[in-house]
Formats: sequence, structure tokens, C-alpha cells
Amino acid sequence: MNTTKPRPLNQLRGILDLREGKLLSPIASRSSEGSRRHAEERMDADYRQNYAVDVDRILHSMAYSRYIDKTQVFYLIRNDHITHRMLHVQLVSKVARTIGRFLGLNEDLIEAIAIGHDIGHTPFGHDGERFLSSLCRRHGIGGFHHNIQSVEFLDRVERKGAGWNLCLQTLDGILCHDGEVHDPRLAPRPGKTFETLRLDMDKKRLERDVRLVPMTMEGCVVRFADTISYIGRDIEDAIRLGLVSRSDIPDLPASVLGNTNGKIVYALVTDVITNSLNREYVAFSPEVSEALRLLKGFNYKRIYSNPAIKKSTPVIEKLFEILFLRFLEDISRPDHDSPIYARFIDGMSEEYISSHNDAEIVRDFIAGMTDQYFLNQAPESMRPGFEAA
Repeated sequence: MNTTKPRPLNQLRGILDLREGKLLSPIASRSSEGSRRHAEERMDADYRQNYAVDVDRILHSMAYSRYIDKTQVFYLIRNDHITHRMLHVQLVSKVARTIGRFLGLNEDLIEAIAIGHDIGHTPFGHDGERFLSSLCRRHGIGGFHHNIQSVEFLDRVERKGAGWNLCLQTLDGILCHDGEVHDPRLAPRPGKTFETLRLDMDKKRLERDVRLVPMTMEGCVVRFADTISYIGRDIEDAIRLGLVSRSDIPDLPASVLGNTNGKIVYALVTDVITNSLNREYVAFSPEVSEALRLLKGFNYKRIYSNPAIKKSTPVIEKLFEILFLRFLEDISRPDHDSPIYARFIDGMSEEYISSHNDAEIVRDFIAGMTDQYFLNQAPESMRPGFEAA
């Protein structure tokens, strides 16, 4: 008969922390190193490690649930097989955790960064981001960047302004995830603090020249995984919508990476693992990096800038302006029956209200909208219709 008493649950966290020391790479982020802005009293029975807690908090955030109706690339199209923002972040998480596993990195931190990295995206994808950024600059609050907004939502807006008190390493990876930048090689920049995080956000918002580099290897991996996850997937969506054909893919990228999403993802993941293993940076080989750069150029020219998917863009831009000005006026009157009060301001902490001017509050409200909720706020006569595909 086994009379050994089960270990108290709080001891399991320590055991997992010790196991990380044996299994993870020396350059991986240890869960015990996770740094929070505000110290927390952990329950004795809480066996979760720091970054695992961050994953749970992001998964249960209101902003995460709104991924389901946020555009990735193509909007106002009725097709259940076109990628939306929720699927994209799941793909990024899967790709990044696969790379991280082979490199001996912290998969909990990778998952937290991956699932939170696009929470700040506006409705209607990068077009919406561009429209909202223009309005923010016109109203003196700097440009809008979805990576900054992701940190703002998780750190200062969620839970009625209290935020989730996520680890610095998680927030930093989210801020620095920019998959639009082409980096053949990326080494982490350690030694950051919450103060440097805020300074980098302020500089970026003011359009100053600031190169955002993650403080952890895990953040670097997610940044690479972001590109890996969208580059081939967007091509498959474009083929499905008849915007391009598979034979249009340039010869060099097709010969190096393949001409299907599956082949492209496998080639890129394999190359990253091969060129990053036992190194203090994440990298593509020169050949693969050049093929990826050319494929990005193809996507921008033939897909993202294709006028065939921009038919409703002028209307969407006008609606952003109409809603921004309407909600500003609703705050200034004030109109407590306005959705910005009923669905956002009411119940917000005094700290949030006192530290945000009216334009910043409107920015946060609009940025958090799903595509459909945004359209529901627009004048009915101006709402663009959906296209079948």
C-alpha cells in the first residue's frame, strides 16, 4: 500500500521551474524570470508557471474573443475558408511552438506572445489600421500601430482599465512582433524594463525611428513565425478568390520554397531551425531569406494592393471618419446613451479615464471593434454589402 502523501500543488510549480533548468536551452527564458509590473499573491494551490498564467489570461480576455470577427486580409467576402484573425494567431502559435521546441525555448512564453500579438488590430485589417492612424494623427495623439494597441489593450484597457498584469517578456514580444519587417537574422536585445517598454511605444507612436527588437529568443521566434504563417496562407486565399493563380508565383521563390502553403511553411520552418540551432539568434539562410523577400514583394503587388479587393475601401475609410467624429462628439456633449458610454466608458477605472484624453478613448473603442460591430454603428445607408466568393 502506497502511503506517500501527494505533493502540495504549489510545489509542482517549483518542480516545473527546476525541470526547465535541465531541459531548456541556456538562452531560453525561464518562467521563474517572468517579471510583472505589480507583485501578486499567488494561491498556494496555483501550480501554473508565470508564462502559462499569461496564456490563460490572454485566452480569457474579451479582446481575444473578438478575434473571431476581425479581418486578416480579405473583408466583406462570404467565404468560410478565407483566413480570419483568429485562425492566423493560432497558426502563428503552432509554427512558433514547433520552432521553439526544436531550439529548446520556452513554449509557454511563445504561446502567450503568439496568441496576444494581434489583439490590437482594428476592424478591416491593415486598411482599418491605416485609416485609424490618419485620424489619430489629425487629433494629435500620434499614429496608430496595432502592435502598440495590443499592449495597450492587455495592459491598460482590459478588465475595465486594470489590465491583466502580464509579464514584461510577454508584452515585449507582443510589441516587437512586427512580421512585416524583413529580418534575415534577429538577435534578442535583453535588459529591458517596463519603462523602456513605454518609451519604445511612445517613440513608435510619434513616428520616430525606433527599431523594435524583442528582449527574448522566444519573441524573435514569434516574429519569424508571423511571416511564415501568413505568406503562403494569403496566397492560398488569393488563389481561392481568383486573384492570382499558382503559376503566377515567381520562379525563384517557387523553386526554393515551393508553391503551396504547406510546402512554403515546411521549407521556412526547417530553414529557421537549421540556421538557429545552438545559436544566440534566429535566422534564415541567405538563399531562403532572398526567396522570402521576393515572395513578400509578390504578395504586396498582386494581393494586398490588388484593386479587386479594394472596392469597398473608400466607403470603409469614410465610415472610420464618421464614427471617430461621432464618438468624439458623444463624449464632449456628453451623450450617455451613446455606445461608447454603454459599451466602453461606463465602469472604466478612474485611472484609465484620467490618463486618456477623448481622442485616445475613441481610438481604443474603435480599435477593439469587430468588423460586424463596426458596420452596425455606421449609418445603414452607407454600409457596404458582402460579396460571395
